[in-house]
Amino acid sequence: MSEENREIRRILLPAEGAAVGKATVITGPTASGKSALALDLAARRGLHIINADSRQVYHGIPIVTAMPSADELASVPHHLIDMLPLEAYYSAARFEEDALRVARSEMERCGEVVVCGGSMMYVDAFCHGIDLLPEVPEAIRRATYAEVAERGDAWALEELRRLDPDYYAIVDRCNMKRVVHALEIIRTAGCTFTSLRTGRRLARDFDIELLYIDLPRPELFHRINARVDAMVAAGLEEEARSVYDRRGLNSLNTVGLKEMFAWFDGSLDRAVAIERIKKNTRVYAKKQITWHRRRSQKS
Repeated sequence: MSEENREIRRILLPAEGAAVGKATVITGPTASGKSALALDLAARRGLHIINADSRQVYHGIPIVTAMPSADELASVPHHLIDMLPLEAYYSAARFEEDALRVARSEMERCGEVVVCGGSMMYVDAFCHGIDLLPEVPEAIRRATYAEVAERGDAWALEELRRLDPDYYAIVDRCNMKRVVHALEIIRTAGCTFTSLRTGRRLARDFDIELLYIDLPRPELFHRINARVDAMVAAGLEEEARSVYDRRGLNSLNTVGLKEMFAWFDGSLDRAVAIERIKKNTRVYAKKQITWHRRRSQKS
């Protein structure tokens, strides 16, 4: 990364009362160099890293998730990474619980821990807490996904509009994972998703230093394009084919795999699929940038 072009923005979130330790949270858009910075910081200070990437928690998809290499994982202890089968359910609420447990254990050991990832809801959950939503029973989850698969995304959007027009008005309608999750919660709780979203921000009993990596858009987009090319060269196609028979799983609903699956299905050719991965990754990076700007204004 060009050090002269990289800007690291710092936001300090002090503990409520006497701090029991410190968490350095490293985030930023995809391909901005988060992992490299976290590895360097953790290695110099003798710290552990907590993964805050919602797809790196799963086994079997290290290329598409840009998981740290085996050597990097061995060089610094990592937590909440490469730990779940693809079929397992995981959420930001579970991440908050698991990450806080690990963080406090590390603070007892050495006073500090590093958290690294670009999943906005995971970073938010760690820093500020998350609304206490009901746990969705597996039967409701399976039934909802089956119904969406049968009736289509347009039906799911209309169903959300009917059941919770306030949330429908603000949800990212291109993010079907979020739309379907809202339907699951509504069916589980028997009330609107909106009524359960308090927007509260919890104070932590440890200091948080949030480091956000910012790059000029042209350089970031160049890095994204180069990363996708490197993923293809490293065996992205083979990785995608190895999980293709399970393509309906939520864990596989991610940029890089969706486009590969579309190629395998015959709806895209290979070159278009690769270019679509680059484009969709750039779109995701823009969303990450927007999220940080909004959160920075609230901090």
